[in-house]
Amino acid sequence: MWIFGWKGPSGFSARSTAEEVTQGIDGTGLTAIVTGASSGLGEETTRVFALRGVHVIMAVRNLDAGRKVKDEITKEIPSAKIDIMELDLSSLESVRKFASDYKSSGLPLNLLINNAGVMATPFMLSKDNIELQFATNHLAVANAVGKFVLKNVQQGASTQCYVALHPQVKGVSGEYFVDNNKSNPTTLAKDAELAKKLWDFSLSLTNPK
Repeated sequence: MWIFGWKGPSGFSARSTAEEVTQGIDGTGLTAIVTGASSGLGEETTRVFALRGVHVIMAVRNLDAGRKVKDEITKEIPSAKIDIMELDLSSLESVRKFASDYKSSGLPLNLLINNAGVMATPFMLSKDNIELQFATNHLAVANAVGKFVLKNVQQGASTQCYVALHPQVKGVSGEYFVDNNKSNPTTLAKDAELAKKLWDFSLSLTNPK
């Protein structure tokens, strides 16, 4: 990790904010889905994307909370283009409905920020009788974000905004980023055999019976 404000090869560090890493970037014409957009890193990502001209689809479980965030952002950024759609990542039925509704909307999808997640909850089952964290953070293709981090929200949202919009990473694929810089994942993350087992197991749970 690029800690204590030390800048990595990208020119940014762990202390860089989402606004800083996207400064001067025009996202007009891009459409993004941001899950978990009604609070925390998802809310900040939505705000910064809107600030840079991106059309943001807030995918949220609580529509009232989503509308409140949208109102706050549009008050700050009158030109913001934001829509809200309901999505409960703990329910595969909700995930499939969201995907169907989005496809029917005819909107393009340039950026997908899988931000929503649950962390360190007691053992619970989702509506599909699947362990809740696995269902929400993996099967719904969402990335769990821990709350116990040494960053504020503006800094915490920076890496996903950097990877989504910065020209330095145009054409880059299959890399792992930490603190706005490329980083090496663990050996488990690069284990092809383990990845295939996870993929096959996931398909067995998500494919309609």
